[in-house]
Amino acid sequence: MTVSTGSTLVWKASAQRMACALLAGCLAWLVVGTAHADATLNPSLLPEIQSATFEVVAAKPADTLTYAKPLPLELLPYQERTDKYYSIGTAFAIGPNTYVTAAHVFMVGYQSLWGPPELRDASGKVYAIDKIEKFALRRDFVVFSLKQPPKITPLTVDTKPALNQVVYSVGNALGTGVVIRNGLYTSNTPEDQDGKWKWIRFSAAASPGNSGGPLLDQDGKVVGVVLMKSPNENLNYALPMSEVLDAPKDLARFDKRMAYQFDVFDATLSGVFKGEFKLPLSVADFFAAYAKAFHPFLASQLRALLDQQSANLFPNGNGAHQLLYSAPSMDDFPHIVTRNSDGVWAASGRTATRITLPANGYIAGGVVAQNILFHLRKSDNTAAATFYHDPKGVMDMLLKTGFLKRAIGPERIPVTSLGNPGSTGTWSDRWGRHWQVWRWLVPYANGYINLFALPTPDGYAILMRLEPATSKYDTAINMQALTDFVSLPYDGTLAQWRDFLADPNLLPDAFKDIHITFDYGKDFRYDSPRLAFAFTPDLQKIDADSMLTLGFTFSPDTNGKVTWDAGQVWLAEDNHDHHWISLLRNAAPPADLDDSYQSFWKKIASRQHPYDAQAYTEGDTSKINAVVPPPGDDAKPSVLYTAYVYQPGTQPQAEMKQKLDLLLKGVKVKE
Repeated sequence: MTVSTGSTLVWKASAQRMACALLAGCLAWLVVGTAHADATLNPSLLPEIQSATFEVVAAKPADTLTYAKPLPLELLPYQERTDKYYSIGTAFAIGPNTYVTAAHVFMVGYQSLWGPPELRDASGKVYAIDKIEKFALRRDFVVFSLKQPPKITPLTVDTKPALNQVVYSVGNALGTGVVIRNGLYTSNTPEDQDGKWKWIRFSAAASPGNSGGPLLDQDGKVVGVVLMKSPNENLNYALPMSEVLDAPKDLARFDKRMAYQFDVFDATLSGVFKGEFKLPLSVADFFAAYAKAFHPFLASQLRALLDQQSANLFPNGNGAHQLLYSAPSMDDFPHIVTRNSDGVWAASGRTATRITLPANGYIAGGVVAQNILFHLRKSDNTAAATFYHDPKGVMDMLLKTGFLKRAIGPERIPVTSLGNPGSTGTWSDRWGRHWQVWRWLVPYANGYINLFALPTPDGYAILMRLEPATSKYDTAINMQALTDFVSLPYDGTLAQWRDFLADPNLLPDAFKDIHITFDYGKDFRYDSPRLAFAFTPDLQKIDADSMLTLGFTFSPDTNGKVTWDAGQVWLAEDNHDHHWISLLRNAAPPADLDDSYQSFWKKIASRQHPYDAQAYTEGDTSKINAVVPPPGDDAKPSVLYTAYVYQPGTQPQAEMKQKLDLLLKGVKVKE
């Protein structure tokens, strides 16, 4: 569960704060308010209040990561660097072995890498939670017992507090122990969803860590549970204790409106997560029951949102036509197909950083929404059989870009290794591309790195996210759905292609019908249901360093069905691109596309220059292009292939035409 602009659940209220607490490293969400009341609490009540108020803590996990240098922990405050626990909120006792905290504080433990939440008293003793007895997600509270409760006097409760009285926020302010601050009970305000109850608004200061603590009256009685800050003013919110006491016992309830979004468009689906299950349950059983209810809801929201958009969801609808009828991108950096505000779909993503690896390897990285994209070209001296089965080695290379750094005081220390992934798997997208799926734990952030890696001839195209632990399931299903919108060519030297084609587990399903064979110094052959061609070194050099790019694209076939297939085949003598040949598929554009598409098609169909087999020079390159004759006697074909021959320098027409004829001689269009 993360807060984002993409394919994740957008929580209002408690879960927004939860996401902040989990990955961003902030362990609570309240901001210091301002108190204006002068009355003081009777000092004789303080020992009782302090003994009945606890920190909510979670154990710090073992750090298994490797860093660029030893962590300068001396830069942290003494208490923070020596504490074995993270302080995440406040809880208090209201009866014999009966404790209350905020639901969002307790839910820090959901799918957590930090272990279950526990309570800690002023002496430092830690108490394990026994049973969850009441839970309300929307009202944001939980009632529970402890396995070995301390002997204390619980706080008394006032369910009918008077307006304008002095109140006191009690809590673990900023993780430094329980403090008490005063203010006024200023007003009541209806809760947002349907006004079923009213929040207490108060002016007593509340700092990070106060979440889940008691709001007291002047007699030391609990009137509310401190929960959140007003977004527009220095007033804080508490849930009236009557809502806690009147809630049914032995029941967990959730009835909360949530907005769901997906990264490739800006539409939002609003749904209500509603249900209940029986209590009491242990912490582990509670989280398991919650997941059993919540995960199907998340999956249903994703399906419903995509179904809602289906008529105009790529590749459907006129908004997809520009991309479907354009030439494929030959840029080897992966893109995500997203919908612009005008309804037109386009490929998004560009290289923002690039680092060099040994032996011609490199990593290019960029960001689209909350997704990190990488193109990783493996080093020439790394064996393919090792490279495609070494997630640790791949991640160690990606970390060289510096995308993951741990903040220690004012310093940000790069992580240099995450070790082996905590889990591995595979995922096949709609287009039959088979992704390797790896997930790494980032214990200090209570989060994960989720990585989908698509093998390519020269390395990997990578889709990655960093998410809080609570979002683990939602992140997985959203990244799975997002793979359907990833666009990329397949590129590499013929030596790399040879290794790639030799391992069927790496190949997309499209290669069941695409056959590529070559013999260095002798010939190259390409055969697919759409196109076949062959050539020899008389046309262009064929060796291990020759480059082959298949410009895969989403395009309609002659029956109107959109497929993911090679729309362009491009071969160069080497990676300097001085000599190259290409065959490009062109489909007749629909009437809704503008004049640029119509005129381009007309130029091809009528063999106008530069598609007239006449050589010309641009810059220091000679070019000659032609239209491949379509099969049969179709006077108005819906698909035409264009052929291209490029040579360095200024070359005569006769020589360029000879090269073009050699290419066309080996071409057979099948559609």
